[in-house]
Amino acid sequence: MQKFKTLRFGLLEYSEDDVLYFPKGIPGFDDHKRWLLLGDDDEGNPIKWLQSLEDSDVALPVMPPEFIIPKYDPQLCEGDIKDLKAPLNELCFFVVVAVPENAPWEATANVRAPIVINIAERLGKQVIGQREDYGIRHYIFDDTTRENIKNAFLEAQRASGKGGAP
Repeated sequence: MQKFKTLRFGLLEYSEDDVLYFPKGIPGFDDHKRWLLLGDDDEGNPIKWLQSLEDSDVALPVMPPEFIIPKYDPQLCEGDIKDLKAPLNELCFFVVVAVPENAPWEATANVRAPIVINIAERLGKQVIGQREDYGIRHYIFDDTTRENIKNAFLEAQRASGKGGAP
């Protein structure tokens, strides 16, 4: 087992079999080729983390897109599928999540450019899907849920004496 100290998760122990390899990195993190996918499936939380093994400070929150778009189909081009060395039905999809610090109800996901992983080969790539109706800032929650989260968040802020958010 190897060890890697991270900012977010502390000391991680992993084996080479746990490492996901991104030959071209991830856009914005081109030099980050080796990543770990972290998160316990038993917790019921769809959010997972891609932790870079090149920089202990870099971890990206990701989630399966089906939690946002039940019949998610980004329509990948054949070249991307070929790069991942597996048929489409053997690939796992994740979308990168962005959660504004003081407005969690405004959380979005990049459903246009999923991170696609061939688990068997431990190979990954962020691709740009061909569906133009999929955005790079797609709300995770519907309007009603966003309003409920906002109200609960603001009420908790008031109750704790920290005032309100925007």
